[in-house]
Amino acid sequence: MTSSSTDSTVRLAKRLAESLPCSRREAELYIEGGWVSVDGQLVEESGARVAPGQTVELAPGATLEEIPPVTILLHKPAGFNAGIGADGAPALTCIGKDTQTPTDRSGQRYLKRHLSGLTLTNPLDTTASGLLIFTQDFRVARKLVDEAARVEQEYIVEVAGAIVANGLELLNHGLPFNGKALAPIKVSWQNETRLRFALKGVQPGQIAHMCRLVGLSVVAMKRLRVGRMSMAALPSGQWRYLQEFERF
Repeated sequence: MTSSSTDSTVRLAKRLAESLPCSRREAELYIEGGWVSVDGQLVEESGARVAPGQTVELAPGATLEEIPPVTILLHKPAGFNAGIGADGAPALTCIGKDTQTPTDRSGQRYLKRHLSGLTLTNPLDTTASGLLIFTQDFRVARKLVDEAARVEQEYIVEVAGAIVANGLELLNHGLPFNGKALAPIKVSWQNETRLRFALKGVQPGQIAHMCRLVGLSVVAMKRLRVGRMSMAALPSGQWRYLQEFERF
């Protein structure tokens, strides 16, 4: 781009404010809300620059209403690290427009701003798969993080080895972790190599540690449910928005 063409560009928010007309702040809200396109392409950055010949359009039904916080449910594949990145924010490389499940019924439009300010509520080990929850909503974060000890989680765990005598009873109650006795939980066999765990306040490494104490090794682990919210038929590697009526 030549210097003359660079000099002729203006901020998108300024161009939109002049064409509507509206205030500069209102123009920024339209853009950040995903209502503005440039030459037919959605642009969500109010600081983007546009040239005189480019077409700027406001979508029908555009509103200045505040964009509510979102919660995202992801089916994490085994081997994917969805922990905290170098900048202190959750690693979100598995979440994008292309990986949103086609069966998402939330009616929520995908916006880039939905990936900012997210809290990863209940991390999973890299080797585990299953339900992960990311949220911008402080109410969801409070429920799943601050009150984690009261929220039940359900796991299916593939194991190998020979369980010790009364091992199932010990898994339900009687084992320590990090030097403290664990509270009673619900563990049952699903088949000869698969255990179901339903427990509250689960800590990283806890289930694998419990299995080792009774002679078992973990082959694979999947989280199916957090609170009342199950992963259901969400395919591996895909995500969806939490619907307005859904509660943990």
